[in-house]
Formats: sequence, C-alpha cells, structure tokens
Amino acid sequence: MNIKEKHLFGEVEAYKFGFGPLGKPLMSVFLYYLDGLVIDTAQRNMQKYIIGALKEKKIEKVLLTHHHEDHSGNASAISKCFNIKVYGHSITADKMEKTFKIHPYQTYTWGKSQQASVSPLPTLIETGKYRLKPVHTPGHSRDHTVYLEENHGWLFSGDLYLGERIKYFRSDERFKDQIDSIRMILGYDFDALFCAHNPVPKNGKKKLANKLSFLEELYGKVQDLCRKGYPEKAIVKALGNEKDKIVKFVTFGNVSFAQMVRSAMYQ
Repeated sequence: MNIKEKHLFGEVEAYKFGFGPLGKPLMSVFLYYLDGLVIDTAQRNMQKYIIGALKEKKIEKVLLTHHHEDHSGNASAISKCFNIKVYGHSITADKMEKTFKIHPYQTYTWGKSQQASVSPLPTLIETGKYRLKPVHTPGHSRDHTVYLEENHGWLFSGDLYLGERIKYFRSDERFKDQIDSIRMILGYDFDALFCAHNPVPKNGKKKLANKLSFLEELYGKVQDLCRKGYPEKAIVKALGNEKDKIVKFVTFGNVSFAQMVRSAMYQ
C-alpha cells in the first residue's frame, strides 16, 4: 500500500510518500516545498509519484539535508526534470558524485539514489519571500545540515529530530555529535520543526529539547556503566530495550539499540 499525501502547514507544503508493495510502508518520508525550493527529495521507489506531485510547481533549487537515500533519492530526477541545481554539504556532494552502497532493507524500503551533481551551499538561500540559513548539524550523518528560516521560526530539520525518545541508531550515527548539534541548534529561535519523517508544526523547539534531555540522560547511563566495567552486551541488557528486535532482524543489525549504546560508549 503506497502512501501519497499532501499537507499544508501555513505557507509550507509537505508531501508524504511511503512505499509498501506488500502492505504498510516500513517508513514514510516527507519532502517540503517552499517558494521555489524543494527541501529533500524523498525515496526513489516513489519517483513517478513525486515528479507528478511537483510537475506543476515553480522549482528553482533543491536543498538536501544529507545524502541518505530517503532524502536524496530523487535529487537527480528532479534536477534533470526541472533543469535546476541541487545544493548540499560538501560531504553530501562527494557521496552523491560517486554514489554509495546501501543495504538490502534500504533498497526495498527506499531505493538507491542516483548519481547527482551537488553544488556548495551559500551562506543564505534567498527566495522572493524567505531566507534560509544552512546550519551543519553532524551526528545522524557527517554531512547532516538543517535549514533555518529565522523570520518565520521554521526549522527544516531533516533527521535531527525524528522523535523525543528514539529507540535505535544506524551504525554510522554518532551519539555525542548529535547531542552537540541539537544543543547548538536550540540556541536559535524557531517553533516549527519540519522533520523528514515526523513534522511538528507547533512547539517543535520544545520537542527537540525533550529529545536532547533524553539523549543526555541515556548517554550518562551508558558512560556510568562503562566506568563500572560493564561490557557492551551487558549495558544493552541492563538498559532493557527489547523493542528493536524486528528492526534489528530486518536490517541485519545495521539499525538497533545496540548501535546507540556502542556509539555512546566509544565516541
């Protein structure tokens, strides 16, 4: 069962896509449209629907928050279809130029991103109505970048948020970097949190602050058990998260609570 939905958050248009050939999608993705800007491009597996949803729009630029395939999956197709440039972090550019390997579960859920040319981000991205400031926020990935519209209090947050109490990490996520990035971005003024999987149009800053508190508390617990000499498996068991078994099985361990613990232990 595929998902194709449009949501309006004031002046921000949000398009939700989920790929589910055998039932409910494992994970849906949002892309955002704002005055000629497309922020993230969702999954390649839904490409024909995404191009169809955007075909009547005036599109001038694509902004990527990071290279992961559920965000960059249609960057190449949109760039070619509308004859426009894609912008992102320099690491995003390197990843998209060479393309990158993904796991079978990622191919099934989202599809593999195509090679795309990604231009360097300017200090500000300006449209006729809005000014977005790119802010580098590593942690979820090394290239992760959010886009802040300070005049309207909007944060296009990619995967910086996801939820207040996340249950697992990918293997390439960095715990301490995420804490530092969230703490830094909370120093800016915003209210709406336009997350790529879980938008929070009101009280988004408070929700992100709650996530920071959760991560800091979990990090402290892991570090405390490390000081007491607990090995990794014992820490995972002691903290008692048994809710990731299905995700761990489907992803062959690439995504799990153990990955969170490992990152908190060794970063």
